[in-house]
Amino acid sequence: MLAVLAAILHDAARAEIMPRFRRLADSAVRQKTGPLDLVTEADEAAERAISAALASHFPGAVIVGEEATSADPSRLNALARAELAFVVDPVDGTANFVAGLPLFGVMAAALRYGEVIASAIHDPVGGDTALALRGEGAWIETPDGRRTDLHVSAPAPLHAMSGNLSWRFLAEPQRSTVCANLPRLDSAWDYRCSAHEYRMAAAGHCHFLFFTRLMPWDHAPGWLLHREAGGYSARFDGRPYDATRTDGGLICAPDHASWQALCDALLAPQTD
Repeated sequence: MLAVLAAILHDAARAEIMPRFRRLADSAVRQKTGPLDLVTEADEAAERAISAALASHFPGAVIVGEEATSADPSRLNALARAELAFVVDPVDGTANFVAGLPLFGVMAAALRYGEVIASAIHDPVGGDTALALRGEGAWIETPDGRRTDLHVSAPAPLHAMSGNLSWRFLAEPQRSTVCANLPRLDSAWDYRCSAHEYRMAAAGHCHFLFFTRLMPWDHAPGWLLHREAGGYSARFDGRPYDATRTDGGLICAPDHASWQALCDALLAPQTD
């Protein structure tokens, strides 16, 4: 399955995404819910290509793509009961793609009755693909077949932790609480691209990820990649990640103790 999934994402990126990179006309870009929530001709064409290829290779599988689901949110309801389903993000980091920044990816994950069993995150610019298979690890594979295993970073004290933190979708008062607590960490940033953020964390290049909007195409592929690279993650309330739910936040860390430290430091209001 993984080899097929990787090839499908690679082919869609080569045929539909990269030829449009830094060549988009204004008419090829539309806003969905706001100025950072965009869709382009590349997103739509790549999703059509990926969905058609998945349907051909896996007849009967449920396919839940970001753009198709934007038009029909009820498609999400099929994930929990499908024997085999795929979630697809044809261009993750669309705002970066539109801006001409080479920081975007193509993501897909396979689910069985709502459980994430395989994932692929392709970097169209670099040409390689991060892959994970439940229970069998995570790695990056180049087009010529070279494979590098992925491992999350070693745990570190809270004041030495750096990572990705996306707070713009947090509601008040939690938004102000988290922002006020940022100085407790070494550093935090937001690349506007969960594909590369998950790849960084799984490769040990940062300590944590902090997300607040859990659409399955944004997080199911990366969550499995991080887990199979040895990481620990849980929702803000401590419950496990569930790809069939979009509410609540997610913290990914090297281990449970690091997750708890981040949760306590970022989500607890400061006291005088």
